[in-house]
Amino acid sequence: MCQDPNCIFCKIAAHEIPSTVVYEDDQVIAFDDLNPQAPVHTLVIPKAHYADIADDVPVETMGAMVHAVKEVAAKKDLTQGFRVISNKGADAGQTVMHFHMHVLGGKHLGEGLLPEE
Repeated sequence: MCQDPNCIFCKIAAHEIPSTVVYEDDQVIAFDDLNPQAPVHTLVIPKAHYADIADDVPVETMGAMVHAVKEVAAKKDLTQGFRVISNKGADAGQTVMHFHMHVLGGKHLGEGLLPEE
């Protein structure tokens, strides 16, 4: 489904690169981050390639992404809360140019945008 043969997230979505899959349906896949920034750090990505959240992502795909976030939170037992972040562009810290959402939780994250150390 992904259109970019050089994209690492497209390769993960196609199961060409192993990952710890937390949730998957026909539109999205969620997997644990290899460099976690919190006790729970799961990435949710669309299986179709979009550069970022502002790349004309269809409403159906956005809905599937939000549903996947909810599924991840349930599977990871994030009953006390969680944070969802999507970076757009290098200046915002996006390092893989494939739209993704970070689901962070598993401890008190504080009021800042990033988990407290």
